[in-house]
Amino acid sequence: MIITKSQWFKTALQIKGSVIYSIYQQVILSGAFGVLISLLYHAHIPVSQPILASVIPSIVLGLLLVFRTNTAYERFWEGRKCWGSMVNTIRNLARQIWVCVDEKELRDKDNKIDALNLLAAFGIATKLHLRSEPINSDLEALIPESKYIKLKIMNNPPLEIAFWISDYLQQQYNRNCLNSYQMASLQELLNILVDNLGACERILKTPMPLAYAIHLKQLLFLYCFLLPFQIVESLGWWTGLISALVSFTLFGIEAIGLEIENPFGYDENDLPLDAICQTMKRNIDDIISLTPSVQKL
Repeated sequence: MIITKSQWFKTALQIKGSVIYSIYQQVILSGAFGVLISLLYHAHIPVSQPILASVIPSIVLGLLLVFRTNTAYERFWEGRKCWGSMVNTIRNLARQIWVCVDEKELRDKDNKIDALNLLAAFGIATKLHLRSEPINSDLEALIPESKYIKLKIMNNPPLEIAFWISDYLQQQYNRNCLNSYQMASLQELLNILVDNLGACERILKTPMPLAYAIHLKQLLFLYCFLLPFQIVESLGWWTGLISALVSFTLFGIEAIGLEIENPFGYDENDLPLDAICQTMKRNIDDIISLTPSVQKL
C-alpha cells in the first residue's frame, strides 16, 4: 500500500510525459490577465461583470472537451488494436509457413527463413511508413540487397513487402509445397496484415476536422478571457491564481487530445512501436530456432 501511494504521488508530480510544456504559456497568460483584472478592480475600475458567466456555459465547453478527448483516445486505441492484430497475424503467418511449407530442396529452408524475415520487415517498414521516415539499416539486415535497394524507391514499402510474401507463397503452391487449403489460409492472414496497414493509414491521414479544432480553441480562449471578469468581485487578489488553475485544466484536456490523436510518433504518450517491432523480430527468431516434427510422406 505504501508503494502504491508513493507511485501515485510520483506520477502526479511527474513532468515528463505530461502536457505542461504544451500549455504553460497559455496558463501564465491567463494568470497574468487575471492579476491585471484584479489590479483594475482594486483601482475602482468597474471590471466586475458576473453576467458574463452566461456567455459560454461551462457545461457546453465541458461537453466539447469530452468529445475531443474521447475522439482522440478512440484513434489511439484503434491504432493499438491494429498493431496488436499485426503482431498476432505475423506470429500465425510465421508459424504456418515454418511448419506447412514442404522442403523439397536444400535451399528451401533458407527461402523459408527469408520469408519469415520479410514478416519482421513488414512490421518495421510499417512503423517507418507511418512516421514518414526513409528505409534504414533496420531493414537492410532482414531482406536481400536487391530488394532493399528497390524498397527505397517505393511509395509504400510495407505493401511491396506484402507483395513479396504473397509471391513466395504462390511459388510454393505452384511447386506443390502447399496445398490449396494451406494457401488460402496463409493468403487470408496476409490480407489481414494489409488491412491493418490500411487502418493505420486511415488514422494517420484523417485528422480532426479543422473547423472543430479551430472553434474549440476559440471557445477556450474566450472562456479564459472572460473568466476574470466573472470572479474578480468574489475572489479579489486570488483571481489570477484561480484563472491560471482553470486554464491549466481546460487547456490541459485539449492538449491531451492533441497528444494522443496521432499515436505513431516518438512522444511519451505514443504507442511503443519500436518495442513492438523488436517483439516481432524476437518471435520470428524463436520460430526459426525450432524444428518442426513433420512426417514426410
